[in-house]
Amino acid sequence: MRMARPICPPNTTTILSFICKCLLEKVIVYGGKGALGSAILDFFKKNGYTVLNIDLSANDQADSNIVVDASKNWTEQEQSILEQTASSLQGAQVDGVFCVAGGWAGGSAASKDFVKNADLMIKQSVWSSAIAAKLATTHLKPGGLLQLTGAAAAVGPTPSMIGYGMAKAAVHHLASSLAEKDSGLPENSSVLTILPVTLDTEMNRKWMPKADHSSWTPLSFISESLLKWTTETSSRPSSGALLKITTANGESTITPQ
Repeated sequence: MRMARPICPPNTTTILSFICKCLLEKVIVYGGKGALGSAILDFFKKNGYTVLNIDLSANDQADSNIVVDASKNWTEQEQSILEQTASSLQGAQVDGVFCVAGGWAGGSAASKDFVKNADLMIKQSVWSSAIAAKLATTHLKPGGLLQLTGAAAAVGPTPSMIGYGMAKAAVHHLASSLAEKDSGLPENSSVLTILPVTLDTEMNRKWMPKADHSSWTPLSFISESLLKWTTETSSRPSSGALLKITTANGESTITPQ
């Protein structure tokens, strides 16, 4: 005797798929193709997270990618990223938005490329951080984590790299403002800004082979810290904190500034 097939409500598969998608742990990594971003992306993937990468190029390890068009201006990039993120997430919210996009260029005010380099630094650090903050206002879960990337040097004057210092100081100001009431971030969420000194990356080792690598911060230390702050809200420093990350003799520490 044939067994009757169970009768399911219309669109049950679609509904279940949507529910499962919403319940998955998710993070956005802005700058997920760079050295630090790739390390963070891989680490969160290994810990069961779905990861959306936003960068100038795709990361094959990400679950989905948004490739930024560098030829577009700030507002055009924002609009494109917001639209693609909404399409990718389909109403789901994320546990963390991590912005590790950026770069470095030196130069005093007398340098030939002073304004050119300052413009580049602002595009790489300020544009990305502001768009990440905007994403967090819409897609971050209540109690979620927004992480930005500043610089320890930019806490004070940076005469030999003014453009870099200007851009990172702007990120610091953005973070402190976002931590205040009525900033637009979700309820009980946190914004933390990491201030690395020197990261232990392949490129840094290539260009500084004789440096004391025991004083460089492993990418795994930052990845592990972000996961802990994401999953254990009680372990987070105060929202708005600027967190200087230093390493000595292979031991890394985090010091609020």
